[in-house]
Amino acid sequence: MASLRDIKARIESTKKTKQITSAMHLVSASKMNKAEQNARGYVPYSEKIQEVVSHIANSNPDVSHPMLEKREVKKTGYLIITSDRGLVGAYNSHVLKLLQDTIEKRHKSQDEYTVIVMGRKGYDYCRRRELPVSNSILGIADHPHFADIKAIAQSTIQMYADEEIDELYIIYNHYVSAISQVPTMKKLLPIENLDGHKAMHSDYEYEPSQEEILKVLLPQYAESLIYGALLDGKASEHAASMTAMRNATDNAEELIDTLTLSYNRARQGQITQQITEIVSGAAALE
Repeated sequence: MASLRDIKARIESTKKTKQITSAMHLVSASKMNKAEQNARGYVPYSEKIQEVVSHIANSNPDVSHPMLEKREVKKTGYLIITSDRGLVGAYNSHVLKLLQDTIEKRHKSQDEYTVIVMGRKGYDYCRRRELPVSNSILGIADHPHFADIKAIAQSTIQMYADEEIDELYIIYNHYVSAISQVPTMKKLLPIENLDGHKAMHSDYEYEPSQEEILKVLLPQYAESLIYGALLDGKASEHAASMTAMRNATDNAEELIDTLTLSYNRARQGQITQQITEIVSGAAALE
């Protein structure tokens, strides 16, 4: 049985841990609120650019672009969004499990796919398992700007344009609420599902031509989807961190209560033993 000193030391250590996890919970909650605002604030821009692209693509059947056309799939790209740090519960494992399950289900050789990684945890995972990584970015800010990931977004889109990959999927955690984040995989390229988007209520005149504008807008639209998914993933990351730290704080509180009970019982047993020894000694002197 542990001594009173050992139990007391564990109580003090657990109290310090509780203070740390409680502070981290508050920090994550603050970051989550701002990240959620960033993600929701970006939606109108994303919807508007999709509206314009849909209008051009649907109003003129003669307009074409490689990013809208399906081709034989020889190689698939997977863009995954993970965190750079731990202490985020199952946030990273959900994304990485979805990636691994998809690879095992769809591919027989590493020549059939490549991975583009955002976040150190995803990069370390791919490196340990020797998965082919064509590009990566580490150390993404908690509240990233588009300029922070512009280079990797453009290079990823360029890989499709250069036919290094024939389709691109993005895997990330979709933010639903502070307690719910859903691992999600979306097809990014070729761009699909434009027919189902709501039609524009106004007619626009395009200069120099719809096809020229589409050449500019489509890469920007694809890049906006990547950035939007990153903002969504960051909100999920902070929410997962907040939940993990709250659970850790609750567990620390329960452990403190259990250890305190054990300490009191051990202390009571020690006092009882001392009283018994005193009584026995007094009786021996009689």
